[in-house]
Formats: sequence, C-alpha cells, structure tokens
Amino acid sequence: MDSGPRAPGGAQAPGGTQGPGAPQGPDHVSGDTLVSGFPAVPPAEGSPFPGSPFPGSAFPGTPFPGSPDADDAAGSAPEPAAAPARPARKGRSKLVLAGAGVVGLVCVAYGAGLLLDHADVPNGTSVLGVDIGGMSKEAAVQKLDAELDGRTEAPLVVTVDGTERPLKPATAGLTLDTETTVGNAAGRDYNPVSVIGSLFGGAREAEPKIVVDEEKLTAALRQVSGETAGLQDGGIKFSGGKAVAVPGRTHRALDVDKSVRAVEDAFRQRAATGRSGAVELPVGMRKPSIDRAEIARAKKEFADPAMSGLVTVQTDAAHKIAFSPENSLPKFVEMQPINGRLVDTYDLKALQKLYGGTFDGVLVQRGNGQKTPVTPQDVIGALRQALRETSPAKRVAVIETNAR
Repeated sequence: MDSGPRAPGGAQAPGGTQGPGAPQGPDHVSGDTLVSGFPAVPPAEGSPFPGSPFPGSAFPGTPFPGSPDADDAAGSAPEPAAAPARPARKGRSKLVLAGAGVVGLVCVAYGAGLLLDHADVPNGTSVLGVDIGGMSKEAAVQKLDAELDGRTEAPLVVTVDGTERPLKPATAGLTLDTETTVGNAAGRDYNPVSVIGSLFGGAREAEPKIVVDEEKLTAALRQVSGETAGLQDGGIKFSGGKAVAVPGRTHRALDVDKSVRAVEDAFRQRAATGRSGAVELPVGMRKPSIDRAEIARAKKEFADPAMSGLVTVQTDAAHKIAFSPENSLPKFVEMQPINGRLVDTYDLKALQKLYGGTFDGVLVQRGNGQKTPVTPQDVIGALRQALRETSPAKRVAVIETNAR
C-alpha cells in the first residue's frame, strides 16, 4: 500500500511527501479550506488553473473569466435592458394642485354670482339698449315704457306715390309689449357663464316682444293710401238710408303683403335704433277682389236689413238709444272686403260718441264675477243680430247686465 502523505479527506497529495506544515506555494491555499469557505478539492485534470476544482471552464457552457472565450462572449452578450424612466411626479403634482385651485375659484365665483344676483331681472340684462338688470319686473316695465316711448309711439312716415303721410303705430296695430318682454327676460339664470360673467360686468340682450295686428295694419295702410273702404275692389256703401252696391274695377292699389312687411320692419328698426326713414309703400294695378255675386249676397243678408229702419239698443227702459239708417247708422257701420268676402265692420269710436252717456251708471257683470261699465263692444255685441232683422219688434237689442 502507498504510505505517502494524503491530503485532508483521504486523497493523496500530489508531489509525494507534502503534508501538514509543508511549505505553501502559489499553487496552494492555506489551511484546509478555500478562501470561499468550500473544502479544498484536488485540481481536476486539464484545469487551466492549478488548484481549481473545475475542469476546463468554471461552469459548463460558460467561459471562465479571463479566458479568450470569455472575451468573445463578453463582446457578443446582449446589453441589459434599461429600466423604464419614472415620470416626474413633481410636475404632475403641481398641475393637479393648479387645476384644483381653478375649480375652487370657479365654484366660489359661481356661488357669489348667485348670491348677489337675486333680483327679478338678472344683472347685465338690457332690452333695445336699455339696461334693466337687477330690477323688479314692475320697475323694469316702467323704465322700458319711459325710455322707449318715443321710439314706439311716435308716428311712422309712409310714402304713397311720392306723397308722405303719417301712420300712428297704435292705430296700425304695432306695439312693443313691455310686460311680456320683461317677463321673458326675468327669472334666475343658472348658466355658469352668465352668473360668473355678471360679476365682471357681463351683459345679455333680451329679445323685445313686438306685436303686429295685421288686420289693423292692413286697414290703416289702405286708409293712408287713399283707398275708400275697399269700394274699388267692389262693395256696398250706405247712403241716404239705403244700401248701394258698388261694382269693383281695376285700379291702382297697395301691394298689401309687401306694405305690411315693410312697415313692420321699419317699426322694429326704429324700436331697436331710434331711427327710421320714410317707408315707400309699393303700389300697382289690381283687379277687384269682390265679384258681383258676393256683393249681391252681402246686400241681401246684411246691408238691406241693416238699413230697413230704426234699431234700438238698451239695458233697460231707462237706458236706451235708437239709431236711424238716414243719420246715425252709416256713421259707424261699414262693409269691408276680407279674404274675398264682404264683412260688416264697426267704428267703435264713432259709436261711443253717438251714444255718449246713455249707459252711465250701468254695470255689466262679467264672466269672472266683476262688474264694469258698458263698453262699445257690449253695444255692438247686442246690435249685430238686431241689424239683420227687418221686423221692428226684433230690432230692439238688449245688453245683458248679468252674466249667465
């Protein structure tokens, strides 16, 4: 048996007689343990490093550090992936804080606007350039009436065939309804833009409510243009206590539709700006709109009976008045062409002047329970049926004073 010295663990030390206490060379480690703490293992055959326990390379398939293969591998090894950059949290935090601050300011401004703007009409509201913001409805109506009266009440000027004539808006059915205008403009405005804007002098223009009575406007235009009760279109006139048929003829006449639009536009312009020039009313040749058959029908059904004798209207025996075909009836009764037909019409002002104080002290109970004085409309309401009768007994019209 070999009695030579053995390395710890029972393996024979290479080189023969080296044992404990023998000199340690560069190919040896001190003690029984490697620096790494692993037990000393004899170098494997073929190891490039004396004393290394690993043959060839340190690990299978992996070049040992410092070897040529290791250098080649290092040159071909992929670069480690760079870690994703973290977003800058500091800038994001500032943006969030700034946004929260803006939202807070907006909320505070909105609340302040609602608190300060508690009038019927929101602050900053105007109508046709008149500021009514922050007012009650009543005060706003009064201000509009006072400041716009000159624009809406003064006569317009119309021109017919080169001749200028005045046209009163009230007579022609042209009005600015200030109560409706203010009513539409009133009420809380919860729009954030409007509410916040009111704190900084923001303004809004409310739409004016302009009312046009086209029937009144048409009649007024015909009157200022010189047309006589539509007789050129064919009609009936009352003369000498009789109804007289008047056949129509081709004549110069207003283009009613265009004239109505032109005057309405001029009224709106003056209401908005305070200025308007003369309105040229278009005229042209026109055929009669009422034919002979319609004239005959209207004469038989209304005109002849209306002029057949006295007609009386009363509330009671003490309050009554009679109208005669010779004197009073022709002053307030007319027949005018409307949509191709002759229709009985009444001049309320002339009628009221005729009956004067006949019904003074008489009250009529209305449908709402109120009692008010007799009006021209009450008189006409009673007369219309009586005028269609020919029997004297049926030509007495009674104004009912008690609501049914």
